[in-house]
Amino acid sequence: MAINKVGSKGIQDGAVAQADFADNAVTSAKLENGAVTNAKLTNTTVTLTGQSITLGGSVTFNNKFVDWQSVITAAGSSNTAVSGKGYFIDTTSAAHTLTLPASATIGDFIAIKDYAGTFNTNNLTIARNGHNIQGVANNSLISTNRASLVLVYVDSTKGWLYWEEHNVADLGAPLFTSATGGTITTSGDYKIHTFTGDGCFVVSILGNSPVVPTGGPSNVDYLVVAGGGSGGTGFAGVRYQGGGGAGGYRTSFPSPGCNAGAFPVTATTYPITVGAGAASPPAINDYGRKGSDSIFSTITSTAGGAGGFPAPGGDSNGGSGGGGGYNGTPSMPGGAGNTPPVSPPQGNNGGSGVAQSGGGGGGASAVGGNATSTIGGNGGAGSPNAISGSATTYAGGGGGGGNVTPGSGGSGGGGAGHPQVGVAGTANTGGGGGGTVDSSGDQRGGAGGSGIVIIRYKFQ
Repeated sequence: MAINKVGSKGIQDGAVAQADFADNAVTSAKLENGAVTNAKLTNTTVTLTGQSITLGGSVTFNNKFVDWQSVITAAGSSNTAVSGKGYFIDTTSAAHTLTLPASATIGDFIAIKDYAGTFNTNNLTIARNGHNIQGVANNSLISTNRASLVLVYVDSTKGWLYWEEHNVADLGAPLFTSATGGTITTSGDYKIHTFTGDGCFVVSILGNSPVVPTGGPSNVDYLVVAGGGSGGTGFAGVRYQGGGGAGGYRTSFPSPGCNAGAFPVTATTYPITVGAGAASPPAINDYGRKGSDSIFSTITSTAGGAGGFPAPGGDSNGGSGGGGGYNGTPSMPGGAGNTPPVSPPQGNNGGSGVAQSGGGGGGASAVGGNATSTIGGNGGAGSPNAISGSATTYAGGGGGGGNVTPGSGGSGGGGAGHPQVGVAGTANTGGGGGGTVDSSGDQRGGAGGSGIVIIRYKFQ
């Protein structure tokens, strides 16, 4: 006689093994609701064909229960996932972001389903939240319609791995460098950080180029200009009249490869030093003063040299040299530029001074002009640079004081010479201050202009 039912006392716990069932033999009609518990089954795998199982409203993946949540529909929604839960994501109106948990242990898992079949129109970003995804420090971008996937956490090396995936194409999002610090502006696809004073350039995310799908490069471009030197102060038309040298000028822009960035960075904090311009000489009949260095990472631009000769301790030398003064000899040379030497050179020499007139301070792209007995030397020209998004000229030398006609300041913020008070170099250009020569009144060489640091990178 056929057995239609088995009572609760008819089978001992663990007595029915997987081998005792023929394929497709047990249907829903054969099972009383709630009759089959874990204790009634041996530790084997049960395969059900063409059937669905409802277990407390959840679905299992290899004995892992997924607790499905209500559909997420808010436009541009950003939610933080919880292990063990499943998320229906509706991107009909806008792209969404689902952020992985901040902490995870092995076996944690999260399920995701494209609710409306719109992931291609409005993508889903899976934000890694400090963990790797598929072994890479990169968010995932899901951009195929009807995508379904389950992520499981393994360890700190691989992070979250894709365990189940259907209709999933690219698993990595294009990644671009992201940073903070300074005054931030944009120019097209590039972000620009401008420092007019000391600060920090903090890189939080690096671009993933050339990893596919390609984002931005992990390199940046820079402009680093030091503070300019101040001009010398004359007395009775005979001494210390040279213009201040421009601050050292160093740049990687424009870089090869369509301005893709020439200087590699890492995800860390870079202290930024912006060199101050040198102050005016404290008294008449006095040499100028040297500016201060500007620094970004391994890039140091040297301060502009002091105007007038002789400045103590070699202070006439610098990024660009200060213009020479007069010291009882027919001609006194200016200070040396590109000191210490770098390649390409960060500046040029100052011009020579003669009796009663001072030489011009060196500039980023030209030497300072030599003086004559009546005319001060012109400051050396600076260099134009469009790293900020518009062309600006930096690091012009200061003009020398002249017995009759003072020298003009070099393009790029160099101050002109003057009979009494030399013109200051322009702030945040690294321009040198102008020299002066007069025997009456309050004579002072012009102060040097402060420097600047600008960093640029591709952000989209």
